[in-house]
Amino acid sequence: MERILFGDNQFFGINHMSEEKARQQAMRFQDIGAVIDVLQIALHAGAGGFMCTTHDKIGKIADAVRANPAQWGGFTFYPGMPYAHKYANAVTELGYFDAARKFLPKEGLVDTILRGSKAVLTKDIESMMTLLVDAEMKMFEGLHTPVVFLQNVVTDLVQGLGFVDAFRIFSEHIKARYGAEAGFITMNVPKLLPMLKEAGVDNPIVCANYNKIGFRMSGGIEGYRAALGRYPARMIAMSVLASGGIRAREAIEWICAEPHVESILFGASSRANIEQTVALIHEFDAVHERA
Repeated sequence: MERILFGDNQFFGINHMSEEKARQQAMRFQDIGAVIDVLQIALHAGAGGFMCTTHDKIGKIADAVRANPAQWGGFTFYPGMPYAHKYANAVTELGYFDAARKFLPKEGLVDTILRGSKAVLTKDIESMMTLLVDAEMKMFEGLHTPVVFLQNVVTDLVQGLGFVDAFRIFSEHIKARYGAEAGFITMNVPKLLPMLKEAGVDNPIVCANYNKIGFRMSGGIEGYRAALGRYPARMIAMSVLASGGIRAREAIEWICAEPHVESILFGASSRANIEQTVALIHEFDAVHERA
């Protein structure tokens, strides 16, 4: 994992502190060219690892990268799935069969459909999970995706159900079919880590809110530290500014000092904020290296 990762919330009008700012961002990034411009700024600033959903807009970015790979050297996709709204919208617009044709991999279409039918008829959860993963990954065909993430809406649902095998199934399929590692986004690190250990997923890649004021951290800062001390994981910290609740310099100085955090994920929409955040991470990393 890169030390610095760039997220996509701002491209879809997601802002946990300001509805007005979210609305403005949604309007600005209706144009895919505006999204690509910001991603190029992030890439050249040193944040070329892009954690993203599988929204249709991301598919257009993937097309741009495939069309001009020289322009995107050092840029890496880290997909997170599922993106449920995409399926609902496609079925409404296209109908069930055409929606399936849109999302399923081109090769082995009949086999994929049969796997899906078997899953429905026999309640074969493994077949259904791998079917959905393959559908989500279709847009990244031919691109390097070293880590594929399970979104927190599913990760935390699986936690609640206690279905530990789902984590194993996801991890094994991602490795076997895509030569990648599985990552897990969660709102509850202390509960997730022992379940991943039970599932046989050792030293997992886990992404969660991690910030100085414990904003949206289930179990709190000490709960995270205790869990990570007992169950080693490659931790990606997101929401490090607590959605604007902490000043950038203070927030990044604190997160860079956390020994269990390997990567820092942030989102921004302006050149100044992107370059400032990357510079602050480098500054405080250097401080801790000298200490």
